[in-house]
Amino acid sequence: MTAGRKVNTLSQSWCTPPKYIDAIKNFWGGVIELDPCSNEYSMVGAMTEYRLPQTDGLMSDWNYRTIYVNPPYGSDRLRGTTIKNWLAKCALAHKDYNSDVIALIPVATNTSHWKKYIFGCADAICFLADTRLRFYVDGFEHDKGAPMACCLIYWGDEIERFIKHFTPYGAAIDVSSLKLFKKSTSSINEVSLFDIAT
Repeated sequence: MTAGRKVNTLSQSWCTPPKYIDAIKNFWGGVIELDPCSNEYSMVGAMTEYRLPQTDGLMSDWNYRTIYVNPPYGSDRLRGTTIKNWLAKCALAHKDYNSDVIALIPVATNTSHWKKYIFGCADAICFLADTRLRFYVDGFEHDKGAPMACCLIYWGDEIERFIKHFTPYGAAIDVSSLKLFKKSTSSINEVSLFDIAT
């Protein structure tokens, strides 16, 4: 969950469980081109990995065909960023490069980042049936599981295939119709480098 971006000196690297990495790779024909918030324990195996302190994924190029993001769920006090910045970058990568992007994030539908970068921007969501997702923490499977429900958010053009592929993992739904209810000046049109960098 902090996935390469330390919240503070006591934070840990929370990594995606292997079964979801496998499912995402299978969806994309075996290849994840970019993991923009990787860490030393990551099992994603993307062709390109951005990892602090060498490379800040928020400030780097996301012009890749397939992008998997397990962003930090907390605040990065050093850089002044939150999950909002990562979701802005996900939406922008799809808008600018037509990238296929999948992000593993907490279900928090009442938050401003969901309202701005998911509802009206994303194309599909899989609400995972594993309500206490067992992340790998510093390389080892966490024994208690995550304290919140999680989901996979999809920005991409293969909506029906996403739903069919991820339905075995939870409730997969098409949310692309929500784009019709957004004004032309809202949502994706408001995604900017300001949202990513601050």
